[in-house]
Amino acid sequence: MPKETAVYTHGHHESVLRSHRWRTAANSAAYLLPELRPGQDVLDVGCGPGTITADLAARVAPGTVTAVDAAGDVLDKAREAAASAGVDNVRFAVADVHALDFPDDSFDVVHAHQVLQHVGDPVRALRELRRVCRPGGVVAVRDADYAAFAWFPAVPVLDDWQELYRRVARANGGEPDAGRRLVSWARQAGFDDAAVTATASAWCFATPEERAWWSGLWADRTTASEYAGLAVGGGHATAERLAELARGWREWGAAEDAWFLVPHGEILCRA
Repeated sequence: MPKETAVYTHGHHESVLRSHRWRTAANSAAYLLPELRPGQDVLDVGCGPGTITADLAARVAPGTVTAVDAAGDVLDKAREAAASAGVDNVRFAVADVHALDFPDDSFDVVHAHQVLQHVGDPVRALRELRRVCRPGGVVAVRDADYAAFAWFPAVPVLDDWQELYRRVARANGGEPDAGRRLVSWARQAGFDDAAVTATASAWCFATPEERAWWSGLWADRTTASEYAGLAVGGGHATAERLAELARGWREWGAAEDAWFLVPHGEILCRA
């Protein structure tokens, strides 16, 4: 069977990890928290540097969290996050979400944050998440929706950035507007309507500190991350154009009344 065909658009440049390390269970998995209980076994797919993982582990102890990612090097960051948080109930493994190396019915909770937008076959991935979830358990998925991003003030170059990012991500085999598609993908994966609860939530960046942080990391990501290499290497943009887009990000971030919205789709699927 074919494995993942998509390329991870962001990579693990410092500017990307700067964003990922900000994520917590509270700001990125609030829809899942009421489902968590001490003693549960959790699978955290696409754990990245592990800040959400560590929060989940603290909530389900003495249960265990198995944290997996396709990139083995980022798991070292996740181990550091778990150690820093003082949790010792996490184990780590490299895994392909399309073909998880776990038996059927292995976990009470299966969690994937910002994963399905980057994979080659999100429906197959959801089938795998369903397969390893125990009867009565829950599969929890959250993904951003790039086409629905909104910001103020209007900086026209950010419109160009948005269009370029979506084009590059799709050329890499992903779907940047995944948030709106989660219910459809869940149905195709075999979850019936009664099993799926769909919600939405958002990140909002509006304080001076938030604006500086968000604009800075995206300016850096646009010119220095793996995304930049894919954009130029794929013929989607020149390095000069990426520099212009980065300046647009910094222009937006310098506005005293700037505001940015990142909407997400969420699904809780009962196994």
